[in-house]
Amino acid sequence: MERTSSTGRKAMARQRKAEVMIAGEQLRLRLHDGKLIKDRRYHLRTYPNCFVAQELIDWLVSHKVAPDRATAVCLMQHLMDHDIIHHVCDKRPVFKDAKLLYRFRKDDGTFPFNTEVKIFMRGQRLYEHLIGDKNSILQLREEHGVAYQRSFPGCQLIDWLLQNGEAESRRRGLELCRALQEHGIIQHVAKKHDFFDSGLLYQFCINFRRRRRLSELLHESEQDTAEGVAVPIQEDNHSDSPFVVRKNPPQEGNSAFQSVALSKDVKQVTSGRRGSLNSLQINSAGFLPLGHLSSTSAVRCNPKSVLTRNFTCEELLAPGAPFIKRVLTVLGDALGWGFVVRGMAPCYVQAVDPGSPAAAAGVKVKQFVCQVNGQCVLYLDYRTITRLVMTGPRTVVLEMMEPLE
Repeated sequence: MERTSSTGRKAMARQRKAEVMIAGEQLRLRLHDGKLIKDRRYHLRTYPNCFVAQELIDWLVSHKVAPDRATAVCLMQHLMDHDIIHHVCDKRPVFKDAKLLYRFRKDDGTFPFNTEVKIFMRGQRLYEHLIGDKNSILQLREEHGVAYQRSFPGCQLIDWLLQNGEAESRRRGLELCRALQEHGIIQHVAKKHDFFDSGLLYQFCINFRRRRRLSELLHESEQDTAEGVAVPIQEDNHSDSPFVVRKNPPQEGNSAFQSVALSKDVKQVTSGRRGSLNSLQINSAGFLPLGHLSSTSAVRCNPKSVLTRNFTCEELLAPGAPFIKRVLTVLGDALGWGFVVRGMAPCYVQAVDPGSPAAAAGVKVKQFVCQVNGQCVLYLDYRTITRLVMTGPRTVVLEMMEPLE
């Protein structure tokens, strides 16, 4: 038992480091898009692909990645501590809000590609390949009467590794899968078994496409330190889940979403190139969080509904109802679709990330979801709609009903 507990703590620590790496990479891509990272000249020398600390702090605060400059400095120091960024001359181990040049190690080739990082990158590549596979082995399956989303039998994963040239033999495939489990990338669905070449079900612990918010990673890191141990939770409640929007009470003013008719914004984990939600985030009609709440955990919930009142399906379909239908095509990208859905029946859009594919397609808050890829979903709950989108093609055709202005 002691050994299992120790292994679990190590896996959680590695998983936390992986979260920081993903968040750092998403920020790096976003800064490249914003032209904050570029070649700069200082003292007759040109430093390629770097950023000015002071300018970055301005950007983090203005884009609501951090509530204030002090927090922004702490976030960047967090990345420095994880060897994700560094001073261009490696003379300053501390990140300062000043006109100093820093750089992402991935931009200058100094990122430490040790065994841990290589396994993490291998896991990320496998995850992307499996998610993008039309006949993916990641499916809704049951073990001991409990259903688990995007799960797979251990033997099927090894079969897939062999078929796709990812492993030379079943023994090599088993070694790779056990390394992925040891590094907190995959796990047994009930966290009871090591990895075996058998029918036992496993899941990815990390959703590599989910948008991360650096401030939450810092908050969780501090919380883990205070508690002394990270407590694992079920995947749909986990911060990795694409169905969870996290909201930390001390930072309610920050948001990556725009939510109408509310003074409080929906708070979402941060992304890479754009301000996009990884995928659909869903909460129940009663607006209770999916996450397991405790006195020590971050609250996983949304603010109040954007609707002024609840509507029934009959009201939406009634002749002369003040709604108009629109057909929207959302082409998801590597980070997902970028909108939040709530409700049991009918479901509606609670928030839309302004920089996401959903926003570009015309998805708006207060719209009701009528059809997904030609299938009527007006009478379905959020879980079913989520399953349809997550297991369907990257391009999603939505029929929406929106209130007349």
